[in-house]
Amino acid sequence: MRTVGVEEELLLVDPETGEPRALSAPVLARATREDADQQVFEKELHEQMLEFATHPQSSMESLHTEIVRCREEAAGHAEGLGCTVAALATSPLPVSPAVGVNRRYQWMEEQYGIATREQLVLGCHVHVSVESDDEGVAVVDRLRPWLAPLTALSANSPFWQGTDSGYSSYRSRVWQRWPSAGPTEIFGSAERYHRRVADMVATGAVLDKAMIYFDVRLSDRYPTVELRVADVCLHAETAVLIAALARGLVETAAREWRAGQEPADHSVSLLRLAAWQAARAGLTGDLLHPETMLPLPAKAVLEDLVEHVAEALRAHGDLELVREGCARLLREGNGAQVQRGLLERTGSLRDVVTECVRHTQR
Repeated sequence: MRTVGVEEELLLVDPETGEPRALSAPVLARATREDADQQVFEKELHEQMLEFATHPQSSMESLHTEIVRCREEAAGHAEGLGCTVAALATSPLPVSPAVGVNRRYQWMEEQYGIATREQLVLGCHVHVSVESDDEGVAVVDRLRPWLAPLTALSANSPFWQGTDSGYSSYRSRVWQRWPSAGPTEIFGSAERYHRRVADMVATGAVLDKAMIYFDVRLSDRYPTVELRVADVCLHAETAVLIAALARGLVETAAREWRAGQEPADHSVSLLRLAAWQAARAGLTGDLLHPETMLPLPAKAVLEDLVEHVAEALRAHGDLELVREGCARLLREGNGAQVQRGLLERTGSLRDVVTECVRHTQR
């Protein structure tokens, strides 16, 4: 059974005003003092962010338990310093992001300028184990058209600098400012994948392999493929849904590769359009169908996504979890819909943030 791990980036906010707080360094120091053996939390690009990574898990129940525990621990460490955490992929309130003080982040600020200074966005990255780089690249090639629906499901960033962006996942649009971000062409082999990465690093436009921000890539640290298209999800159960679908997609793609089935030959241009449509509409409009690249209602696309991975989900015992999770999001809304509903009800972005703090730890 393939293992799955999740990395979540959380926003540090004032519990009263909802404003982002640049306190990641003292929060991390406190976490290290209180639990030096765990090393769960990590620093991120901006001081208003805190990241954690789960252990590889085989069961979605165990993954859910660990995500909830990590969120609770993050909140506990933050509350000792007068802030808390919110699973929001962008700050609804205006913010002046503070770039972290280390050589890597300072290089990024010098190299990319305003794109680095404004890049306060928070994602959910899912790692799924693979047997080899050959299998991993075969999976990368075959996952390409199925990634946009994951963005739509996870969409949790409708607001930007105090205004409605008009997008469900504006995080994903801001993320595209990085020169190495986005969908990729078909590689065909691990050798071609690694050659392409090496060529990109050799340009000097990116610092190293870790700065290759493909929508899905081989991990440089673990024997996994890493899916990077999801917003950090407001609710832990949605993060688990994304993780279950990610594992189902990886297993399905690996089976297709072993059976000699070629990947869909969609152009990068069409894949960019599919990603844009998912970011814009979320679950409230049409998505581009992964097989035809033609618009269909989100509900129909999600049904076909689940059908596409149903055999793999059933093998992992995740089919009902995924069906129920998709139905719940279609019924109750993703994070973007919840945030907009909160603003409509309260009229205050501050109240949106403070309410989302409660959602984060549910």
